[in-house]
Amino acid sequence: MRESNHENKVALILGGSSGLGLATAKKLASRGYGIVIVHRDRRADSEKIKIDFQEITSNTFLFKTFNVDAVNAVKRELVIKELTAVLGPELKIDVLVHSLAKGNLRPMYATDGNVLHEQDFQLTIQAMALSLYDWTKTLFEAGLFAADTRIVSFTSEGNTKAWVNYGAVSAAKATLEAITRNIALEFAPLGIKANCIQAGVTDTVSFRRIPGHKKLRQNALERNPHKRLTTPEDVANAVYLLTTDEAKWITGTVVKVDGGESLR
Repeated sequence: MRESNHENKVALILGGSSGLGLATAKKLASRGYGIVIVHRDRRADSEKIKIDFQEITSNTFLFKTFNVDAVNAVKRELVIKELTAVLGPELKIDVLVHSLAKGNLRPMYATDGNVLHEQDFQLTIQAMALSLYDWTKTLFEAGLFAADTRIVSFTSEGNTKAWVNYGAVSAAKATLEAITRNIALEFAPLGIKANCIQAGVTDTVSFRRIPGHKKLRQNALERNPHKRLTTPEDVANAVYLLTTDEAKWITGTVVKVDGGESLR
């Protein structure tokens, strides 16, 4: 049953059809938030996504989705235009969640020559980091942010650790954290707070795309003092905590949500 303590508040989730983004959408909807999701999925996945979205619909006063490429500037402007009409003069974006996982997972060295190139870095950093600023800037210019908006993005332990095949994504995560810090600093006069969540290893579709993910999974289980992986729901709970009034003085930081996995 939906709680009403966040009636008329709206969360915009970039990449909300699976994994951390979907879990966050469900969590915030259950707490009374209206939900807007921008996602990019194949038609073959539409049936599962439809079922997940129906669960959200039953828990919220507003649910709107856009199946478009969130990194595309033209598509972003079209979404903002339609979103402005959907929200009307009364509603604003109270929470912006960046959960885009569109990166290149090739190695820097391989005997077959199938390695990372400069363009791979550019595309990955644009999608997984720079797009956060693009959306923040565009929403601000459209006057769609509430007076106390919370912005949350997702990073990983690959921000400081080197993993094979993760070079481009690692660079994107480091960039994402830097952008988040500066958003927290420079948009502070508008009341905006921005933080990154560093999730532990979470068994999502995006994680399973990483070459060698089974080894990373086993290593995480061995390192984690609770002997389990982080779940999308663990992360979604932390996102919700960062949206509360009690968390309004937390900004510009990286919050670890990993059950102590990164302790060793």
